[in-house]
Amino acid sequence: MPQIIPIKDLKNTAEISAMCHRSNDPVFITKNGYGDMVIMSMEAYERAFFMLDVQQKLMEAKDDVAAGRTLDAESALQKVKEAYGL
Repeated sequence: MPQIIPIKDLKNTAEISAMCHRSNDPVFITKNGYGDMVIMSMEAYERAFFMLDVQQKLMEAKDDVAAGRTLDAESALQKVKEAYGL
């Protein structure tokens, strides 16, 4: 469940930090009743961007397969051997 707090509560930095670390979800900050900012722990941030990167690479790989940009295992291994002089 996302946590939503008003911007005035940011004065209590220790509690906000603890809130971010207790949850894997971001904390939404409102200003005058409207969404203003999002904060999260560094671990949650890194995990989210890692997953975004993985999803992007999977989409690129899917596009490569659909476009026929693939090699069989033997050809791929041979290219690696040639590239690294193995």
